[in-house]
Amino acid sequence: MPPKLFSKVEKAVAEHNYSSVSEFFRDAIRAWEEDQIIKSLKQSQIEARAGKTKVLRSLRDLR
Repeated sequence: MPPKLFSKVEKAVAEHNYSSVSEFFRDAIRAWEEDQIIKSLKQSQIEARAGKTKVLRSLRDLR
């Protein structure tokens, strides 16, 4: 990691009371994963409104 970027990470760790750099990155990864899920849900909503989805009435409909 470039020194300037690592310096920003260390500053964030101190300012946001993370116990370590590892905790900061775990939190960042969780936030990224959450963002990916939200994007996926929004895309699914767009597709549903456009009629590109199938309503499942039971597990048999998955076949």
